[in-house]
Amino acid sequence: METNNGDTKKLFHHTHPYEPFIPQNATKLIVGTLPPPRFTTGFLKEGDVDFCYGSRDGFLWLVLDKLFDLNLKYENTTEAIEQREQFLRKRGIGICDMLDSSKRAKIDASDIGMQLPELRNMVQILRDHPGIETLLFTGGNSKNGPEYFFRKHLNQIEEDIKLKVISNEVPRVHQFVLDGRLITTVSLTAPSGSANRAIGSMESYKSFKKKNPEFNTIDFRVLQYKGYF
Repeated sequence: METNNGDTKKLFHHTHPYEPFIPQNATKLIVGTLPPPRFTTGFLKEGDVDFCYGSRDGFLWLVLDKLFDLNLKYENTTEAIEQREQFLRKRGIGICDMLDSSKRAKIDASDIGMQLPELRNMVQILRDHPGIETLLFTGGNSKNGPEYFFRKHLNQIEEDIKLKVISNEVPRVHQFVLDGRLITTVSLTAPSGSANRAIGSMESYKSFKKKNPEFNTIDFRVLQYKGYF
């Protein structure tokens, strides 16, 4: 039994169900945190795909589907997984989340609920894959977001690697140098329903919505992601 701030409540060990998927030709790396806990326990919902970002409640594959006209299947089948793997290989895109695991008092998918995070060694992963030039964070620097954990990782390792601000506008863009190699990070608006409220408050979104009442938060992400995928 483990304690949570002195309480005796059991904590759920939320382990990452997938190894990093990084094709040999990868130049970009999608970086998140952890899939929802049901992907760890194996109790998937109808419409889930047993692969990175496979939650039926998430929007990443919906956005990429619209961007590249992929005609993806949204089901728990080998074909659905292979469609996504083939796309990533063709485009030279990998997926490697920041966490190996975390603990949770409440078994849900919220980033803020993660405790005692075990971080992956992203700097070493980048050294092992020298073709990667861009990290695409699926979220920003708010607590327990992927950029937040990447910054925490940089603070933990004994190397002087600093993020330089290139743009503070959403999506935030930074750069850093690793072994003489320039790497760009882009903190995209998260492909989750929890980010929709933030999108709704953005002036750029309001402007699009005013011009076209049918414009929605998925359309907004498509426009934002287009420049980086």
